[in-house]
Amino acid sequence: MNICIVVICIGLSWWGLQAIRFDLFLKRPKSSPAIFLQILLSIALGSEVARFIIEYFHWSSLLKGMF
Repeated sequence: MNICIVVICIGLSWWGLQAIRFDLFLKRPKSSPAIFLQILLSIALGSEVARFIIEYFHWSSLLKGMF
């Protein structure tokens, strides 16, 4: 389940990063290093979002024991 959440979040972050105009920041936005940078950014952003979602589900399951 966690792997699916991480992969989905990485895919969504890749999709979201496509809206950013990297040509304003990079000399050659269509080059291999620029695409590699987008991949690294999407992995970093997607894994952080996935970690938040997974921890949120974990914390919400711990709330049942409090009441």
